[in-house]
Amino acid sequence: MQALDLDFEKQGGLVPVIVLEHETGQVLMLAYMNALAYQKTLETGQMHYWSRSRHELWHKGATSGHYQTVRSLKTDCDRDTLLATVSQIGAACHTGANSCFFRDIL
Repeated sequence: MQALDLDFEKQGGLVPVIVLEHETGQVLMLAYMNALAYQKTLETGQMHYWSRSRHELWHKGATSGHYQTVRSLKTDCDRDTLLATVSQIGAACHTGANSCFFRDIL
């Protein structure tokens, strides 16, 4: 994977990351990366994020075993949002649900 210059400054040092399951295309979650999480993701091939609530780097799956292996990373035209396609092991959501998007509104 090659690093691209992302615009981390536009949104206070973070870029949103939309995460899709490689096999199904299902939206799994929305998270955020800072420059360090982005670099760790590129180096390891596993998703790393910045936890806004804990104010720390977060290696997805390090505690739960529910790792996300990167299949592709794309940026939008403004270079301030990422779209990640991953192979998900276990549940993506901290509730145990496969996807964080399981609550119907309409």
